[in-house]
Amino acid sequence: MSDAVAAIRPDDTLAVGLGPAVPGGFFHALGERDDFEHLEVFGALLPDLYQLFMRKGVHYRSGFFGPAERFLRDAGASIDFVPADFRRFEPVLHHLNPRVMATAAAPPVDGWVSLSVHAGASVDELHRAAADPDRVVIVEVSPHFPRTFGMPPEYEHRLHVDEIDFLVESDREPLNLADAPPSDAERAIAEHAMQYIHRGCTLQTGIGGIPSQIAKLLAEGPLDDFGVHSEMFTTGLMHLHQAGKVSNLKGSRFDGFTVTTFAAGTPELYRWLHENDEVRFLPVRVVNSPELIAQNRHMVTINGALAVDLAGQVVADTISGTQFSGIGGHEDFVSGPGLSADGRSLVCLPSSSMVNGELITRILPKLPAGSVVSTPRHQVDVVITEFGAAELMGRTIRERARALAAIGHPDLREELLAVAETWPQD
Repeated sequence: MSDAVAAIRPDDTLAVGLGPAVPGGFFHALGERDDFEHLEVFGALLPDLYQLFMRKGVHYRSGFFGPAERFLRDAGASIDFVPADFRRFEPVLHHLNPRVMATAAAPPVDGWVSLSVHAGASVDELHRAAADPDRVVIVEVSPHFPRTFGMPPEYEHRLHVDEIDFLVESDREPLNLADAPPSDAERAIAEHAMQYIHRGCTLQTGIGGIPSQIAKLLAEGPLDDFGVHSEMFTTGLMHLHQAGKVSNLKGSRFDGFTVTTFAAGTPELYRWLHENDEVRFLPVRVVNSPELIAQNRHMVTINGALAVDLAGQVVADTISGTQFSGIGGHEDFVSGPGLSADGRSLVCLPSSSMVNGELITRILPKLPAGSVVSTPRHQVDVVITEFGAAELMGRTIRERARALAAIGHPDLREELLAVAETWPQD
């Protein structure tokens, strides 16, 4: 480890992949240094807090904020958000051209290192860095990271040890991301979402109470013959596999396999993924391609939001203009199903929140000044709250506003309906 840490110059550029690709032991060791003059680090969704980012001379460019990024920002770290969806991380990396590329991985087998639970946007950049004598590749391997597979020969999902400048060992475990129990509102939203899912659908879900509850209902219910094509592979999707409900007869180029670009969940998930060839890890440019998403049989995508206005504009990554999370694959998986005749995309959120003891609507008459739209109105198909579903596809501006107002919280709905009748606004 010490040699890898010493390979980072006081004035340098370093990049890692999103979340589970972060080499945690290496980052903790690197944080013990205090001689940085100008170290630029590009990453996203840190799985832990690292002293490195509180060091003078270290600047962190993040493509996706999680709890760690929010804590670092509030603690005064030098951190900035890089607006880009997950697919665009790849050209962003190419543009930044970091001297050092680092990643977490599974231990080598027969001279090859599996990239484990992350393919994302960094696979090609790792190979490019390995081929450049002026660049450095650092790989941290741990026996707790599962050995997983891509789709060779085009998508190998591995590095040869000869491509690696520093192969370091640790006992770090992947992020333990257990699903929180769903709230009553999330359970109701999941029940409404079930009307859009039938036998033979191809599914995409993320993390959180709503997709977890949907996966639970599907695993325990009578429906089967599902396909899975999901940016993130979760513990809930594992349960769907374990229940025998996944056939992956999707009618697309990846028939027979679940495809994903990263995984996060419980230790049980990582054990189940180890050498499991049912699940294949592909670059994000492939998994999140709207055209490829649309090719899947009866594609149904399930995504969240922080707020939606009566025009159908979705705010999913900021609160009052302040960065909260990131863009990720939100727009890709909302828009992709709309390119097919039988696909559906579901944007799910509770109708309201309690803020300082006051009930605040999350179905907004209009977005307040300074709001940042994650997904534009013309991409949005179905919006679901605990009070029902608003179908927007093919509806006029006023019809959409009425439908969205009707699923607002009952205590706040009258005002929403009154505003809806004034649409379209000048």
